[in-house]
Amino acid sequence: MSAIWGIVAAIGIATMAIKAAGPVLLGERPLPVRVKSVVALLAPALFAALVGTATLGAGQSLVVDARIVGVGAAVVALALRAPTLAVVVVAALAAALARLAGIS
Repeated sequence: MSAIWGIVAAIGIATMAIKAAGPVLLGERPLPVRVKSVVALLAPALFAALVGTATLGAGQSLVVDARIVGVGAAVVALALRAPTLAVVVVAALAAALARLAGIS
């Protein structure tokens, strides 16, 4: 087994141990309210970071192009309480129109 596969196996085992630690240590006890509130905010924060880096990042530089128009259109659609599918379609159309207009 190569060194890389050994590292992959070690990371996999460590990940399983970390995931098992919560149920093992807490058992049937519910999470404290403060921990629940932090856990509830993790997914939106991670998603916002992913969208931000995917939209504006290109290696070590900041890029402003048609993707920012799509994200802006999605924000407007979300503010208007559009369904998720409509938000995705609006964002894609806005980005496509921005690219057609020459924003790249």
